[in-house]
Amino acid sequence: MDKKAQIEGWVYVVVCDPGKNENFLGLYDKEMKIDFIPTFPTKDAANDCFLTMPKEKGRKYEVQAVHIEELTDVAAKNGFIVAMVDHDGHIIR
Repeated sequence: MDKKAQIEGWVYVVVCDPGKNENFLGLYDKEMKIDFIPTFPTKDAANDCFLTMPKEKGRKYEVQAVHIEELTDVAAKNGFIVAMVDHDGHIIR
């Protein structure tokens, strides 16, 4: 999917419980006081940051490419914003 993400409009996200009941991993930024879905420009960047992200025991996680329009729509309906994050998981834009 790396080629897909290179096409404008695609980003990488972490998906919780991939499959029928999957959802996007959401985080909370204490400084900005916002709920957000972290996004990444590449699969490698997502995998690197995923190692340091908080995770719930017993859940499965997977990095997937998703179109930004679909992600933004789902995020807005659930009270989240979409944010690009750095390798430490901090919002950069």
